[in-house]
Amino acid sequence: MAINLKGRNFICLLDFTSEEIYYLLELAATLKIAKQKGIEKQPLKGYSVALLYRKDSLRTRSAFEVAACDLGMHSTYFDPTSSKLGIKESIVDTAKFLGRIYNGIQFRGYKQIDVEELAENAGVPIWNGLTDLYHPTQMLADIMTIQECKKNKDVKGIKFVYFGDARFNMANSYMIISAKLGMNLVICANKNLWPYPQLLKQCQEIAQETGGSIILTEDYKTASKDADVVATDVWTSVSEDKVLLKQRIKELMPYQVNNEKMKIAKSDVIFLHSLPSFHDGNTQITQDIVKQYGGTGELEVTDEVFRSSASKVFQQSENCLHTIKAVMLATLKG
Repeated sequence: MAINLKGRNFICLLDFTSEEIYYLLELAATLKIAKQKGIEKQPLKGYSVALLYRKDSLRTRSAFEVAACDLGMHSTYFDPTSSKLGIKESIVDTAKFLGRIYNGIQFRGYKQIDVEELAENAGVPIWNGLTDLYHPTQMLADIMTIQECKKNKDVKGIKFVYFGDARFNMANSYMIISAKLGMNLVICANKNLWPYPQLLKQCQEIAQETGGSIILTEDYKTASKDADVVATDVWTSVSEDKVLLKQRIKELMPYQVNNEKMKIAKSDVIFLHSLPSFHDGNTQITQDIVKQYGGTGELEVTDEVFRSSASKVFQQSENCLHTIKAVMLATLKG
C-alpha cells in the first residue's frame, strides 16, 4: 500500500507506523543523494513556512531554514522574544492566524501541550522541533546515521545503549523509535533517573509486537556489552540551577561515556550525541564548572570518545537537514 503523509502533523513518533518511519528515512536518503550530486529540485516552490521558537537552537533552526530553502520555500523565523506565544496572544489565536498565512509551522519549545494545541488549531502541518517530552526530528536523523554506518536499512535487532538521565525528551524518543523499529534499547542510569512508568510500559508493549526490547539497568558493563550504538545527551544547560548542578554531576558521572565503556561494546560501535556537547573545557559553561568544582570540563562524554573514529556526531547533525526535509516534503506534498 502506498504511503501518503500529506496533511499529517509530525509531533510524536507514537503517531507513526514503522512503515511510515522507514518511508521518511528512505525519502531523506534520496534527498541527501540529490543534494550531494547537485541535482536537487524545488518541489515546494511558492510555499511558506513559519519557524516558531520558544527555545532557541543553532542546529534545529539551521536545518529547518536550509531544508525550506532547498525545497524552494520561504521561511520566517520567530524568535522567543518576538513570537509572544501564550503571553501576548493565546496559542489558539496564534495557530489560527499562522495557519492562514503559512503552509506549515515548525515549533520548538518546552511544553508538549503547546505543540499539540498548535496542531489542533492551525489547519496546516505542525512539526515538532523539540519539546520537554519528545524530539522526533532528531530520532530520524539518528536512525539515518545508524543505517549509513551499519550499511543496513533495517535496524531491527540493533543494540542501542543510552547513558544518562532518562526522564526527558531524548530518552523518551529513543524508547519510542526503538520500540517502533524493533531495536533493543538499554537505558543505563541510576534508578531515580529512569523513565516515567507510563510511557515505558507503552513502549515495552509496542516492542513486544516488533521484536524489540527496552531494558533498564544501573550496571554500565551489562549495558555496554556488545552494543552497536552508544548515545548520551547533555547533563546541564545555561539555565541550570548552580546549586543543583554539583549534585547532578556527581549523580551522572558513573554514566559518562568514556573509553572503558566503548571498549566493552562491539568493535564497530558508533557514538551518537545530538549536540551541543560538553566534552572539553572549551566552552564558558565548562570553564565555569571547572573553576567551581574542578575536573577537566568533560561531562557526559570524554573528549577522547567525542573525537574518536567511532563518533558520528557531525554526520548525525547533518542528517537532521535531510530528515527534516523529508518530513516537510512528505507532509506538505505527499
